[in-house]
Parts: sequence; structure tokens; C-alpha cells
Amino acid sequence: MNIVHFIRENAILVTTLSILVSFGIVIALNPIVIPLLRRLKFGQTIREEGPKSHQKKSGTPTMGGVIFLFSITVVSLILIIGFKCYDILPVLLLTLGFGLIGIIDDMIIVIAKRNEGLTEIQKFAAQILVTAVFCFYLVKEVGTSITIPFAYGVEWKMPIWLFIIFVFIVVVGTVNGANFTDGLDGLATSVTIVIAAFFMVAARRIGLVGKGYMAFSGTVVGSLLGFLTVNSYPASIFMGDTGSLALGGFVAGMACVMRMPLIIILVAFIYLIEVISVMLQVAYFKFTKKKYGEGRRIFRMAPLHHHYQEGGQSETQVVNRFTIVTFILCLVAFLGIK
Repeated sequence: MNIVHFIRENAILVTTLSILVSFGIVIALNPIVIPLLRRLKFGQTIREEGPKSHQKKSGTPTMGGVIFLFSITVVSLILIIGFKCYDILPVLLLTLGFGLIGIIDDMIIVIAKRNEGLTEIQKFAAQILVTAVFCFYLVKEVGTSITIPFAYGVEWKMPIWLFIIFVFIVVVGTVNGANFTDGLDGLATSVTIVIAAFFMVAARRIGLVGKGYMAFSGTVVGSLLGFLTVNSYPASIFMGDTGSLALGGFVAGMACVMRMPLIIILVAFIYLIEVISVMLQVAYFKFTKKKYGEGRRIFRMAPLHHHYQEGGQSETQVVNRFTIVTFILCLVAFLGIK
């Protein structure tokens, strides 16, 4: 039997195994990696200007993203080598590329014992480089057509120059949105589990099962479920930029190869409002400081999850509500694809 045909006919089985194996790998690694990071003193440095309740988290091991990235990589390589799912390789490399940027950033933070790693220019330049490689692949192998949500079958073939600009905005914006979302215990993990589950079922709905997208998304779901057992409140470990940047790369990559980047507005709405809240807060503060001599704020604190936390909501309340919003919007998005 042709291997692609096998995957198509046994998609649920292959995906279920991908979820279970990746989950098992993370569960096995958690009790090994967390003590190791503690011994290496890879503790998180908490921003002084952040919520005061977060100061007690200082010293909690960070760079936990290496745990689920290892699991995702191992299971994905099995899918690529054993099941010939070559189409997932570009998204895997994009995920790992952004994960590498995060590792470097986190290493600088833990070694220097400060809250800032790479400079904004260094981080942005690295993100542009990784995105450029992925964009080249899209133009050459996937094409410049994107589907329009709720238009059912309608595609827009974008001019190459516009498509390139669009992809850079989608990828870099999504990656930084995921990064800003990682500010409460389990928030980025929970939200991304729901998004990955959406891509898992969406791949089956639009007929891309044979490419391995369904099983690949399953590896992310399983890996993050395993990580959530130690990352939910009170977190024993943080994913760090290692994990958040990688997850943003996964979400943007899957949306692009499946030709549905516009769906990110719905499924990753939390990412979007998190990064927008920061942009609005900074812009308004600078504007009012220049005009009135003192900076004013729109939100109690940015990103948005801190606004609700400063308003009296607990971490678990904010995480649960943001996850529920993501779940509802993913259901809406599912109605918009065919």
C-alpha cells in the first residue's frame, strides 16, 4: 500500500499515536529536565515593572520549551522518515528556527541574570532571516494563492511582491504575538493547544491528511499537553522565548502551508490582541508624554493579560477565559473553511 494512501486511510490512528507518543516523551522528560535546569541555575528573572505578584516566581526554571521542542522534533522525524511526510519539514524547520532564536535569547538572560537577552534589533533581524527562508519555500513550492475564510473555495492569487510582504507580516506578527502571550502560567501553552487542535481537524476537513499536517499538529497537541502538567499554575517551569517563539512559528507556518493565513486573525486572536495591546500602550504613552508632559496609559498594564490580572482576576481565571475565547473562535473558524 502506498504510504500516502496509508496515512490518508488511517489518519486518526496515526494522529492519535503522534499525540500519545509526543505526550509520553514530554512526561518522561519533565522530571529530568526541570531539576537539571535548577542545578544549572537557569532561573527566570522577573521584570521589576511587572505585576508584584510575579516577583515570587523569580528563579523558576526557564527554557522549558526545549522539552516540547525535542518531543515535536523526534515524532516529526518519525513521520518524515517513516511515513514520508516531507511536507511537514518546512514548518518543523520554521518552528525550530524561531526556537533557536529563543534559546539564544534565553541563554543570554540566564547567564547575564537580567530580563533582556538579545536586543530588539538583533531579535528582529534574526526573525526576518528565518522568515525569508520560509517565504522563499512558499513562493517556490506552495504558491502565492491564499484561501478566503467563509468564501468556500475562493482563492486570491496574490502578486509575488505583495505575498512576500504579507508573509513577513503574518509570520513575524504571529511569532511576537505568541511571545507576548507567554506571560501567565499556562497561558501560551493552553491557547496554542487549542490552535494546534484546530489545524489538526482543519487538515482533515480540507483534504490535506496525506501531507501529514494532521499528525504533525497532533505532535504539538500531545507535546503541549505534557508540558501543561508542569506549566499550569503554579508553574514548575516556564517555556521562555525558546518555547513561545517556536510556537508562534508553528502557528504561522501551518496557516501558510495550508494556504489559510487569514484564519490566524480568528484562531490566534489572543496572540493578536496581546501584541496590539502592547503597541497601543506604548504609542499612547509616548503621545501623551509629548503632548501633556506625562505619559498616560490605556490599560492598567500591558500585555492585555496583565490588564485583567491588575483588575483583580487571578491567573487561572485569565488563562481559562483566554483559552475559552480561543476555543470559540476556532469553532467559528472551522465553519469558515471547506
